[in-house]
Amino acid sequence: MDIIGMLVDAVVSITSLFTIFVFFLCYRLLMPLVSSAKALFKENVRGKVILITGASSGIGEHVAYEYARRGARLALVARRERRLQQVGGICEMIGSPEAVFMVGDVANIEDCKRFVDATVSHFGQLDHLVTNAGVTPLCLFQDYDDITKASPAMASKAAVISFYETLRMEFGGDVGITIVTPGLIKTEMTDGKFLSKQGELKFDRQMRDVEISLMPLESGERCGKTIVEGACRGERYLTVPNWYESTKLWKVLGPEMMDGWLGFLLMPWLCSNDAPTKMLSHFANWFKESPLRE
Repeated sequence: MDIIGMLVDAVVSITSLFTIFVFFLCYRLLMPLVSSAKALFKENVRGKVILITGASSGIGEHVAYEYARRGARLALVARRERRLQQVGGICEMIGSPEAVFMVGDVANIEDCKRFVDATVSHFGQLDHLVTNAGVTPLCLFQDYDDITKASPAMASKAAVISFYETLRMEFGGDVGITIVTPGLIKTEMTDGKFLSKQGELKFDRQMRDVEISLMPLESGERCGKTIVEGACRGERYLTVPNWYESTKLWKVLGPEMMDGWLGFLLMPWLCSNDAPTKMLSHFANWFKESPLRE
């Protein structure tokens, strides 16, 4: 019976992997055709009201600019008033009929209720809600003396995706939901802005070299354009940049390999100056500036 069980396990595993591979290949070939068809009937957001959180910088800022170019009316939310004022001014210069801003923190429930109510009260409607906010933790889990200090990072991960997937099922076709999973985008976070073990946002260039290193960064402008395009087409899921989709396949087919590789690059070196990613980054900069290339 043990031999039969082993044979069944082997056959099922091989068949499943082959089926997944064929399905993924067909899916990847078919999706561009589906997206092209959706583009013919994409939503026109001119004059519509868009509420964007985290709009003072990074992805949120460039999403605001892209909606502004399409003639949408904007309600911008973030914690930094001066930056919001600057972003709002640019939005009106490049095409938005009106861009208002409100200082608020998405981690505060009362703030969330306040700026949604204020948007509807001011414009009389709300057509798109862009919930853009997130932070990257700087330290290991074992370094936290109070786990609640990590909650801003934990709330911006898988739980949010599951929440919106559940909402999508509840709403059916009444409300469209596009879930965006960005890769490495040129923002303050990829410049070294992290959540410390004290629960505070700090800049750490050394950790930036360890975690980001030589990985290519997608521009915020291109990311914002891709997100707005996807939302107007009614996409259910969107990955920016697109090549990050392949990592999902690797994660399914070889999770041990992915975990091992990422662990080698990051885990032993988080508190060290000798991380291989950082050394590669410094070598690349040295080679670029070296007189030996002349």
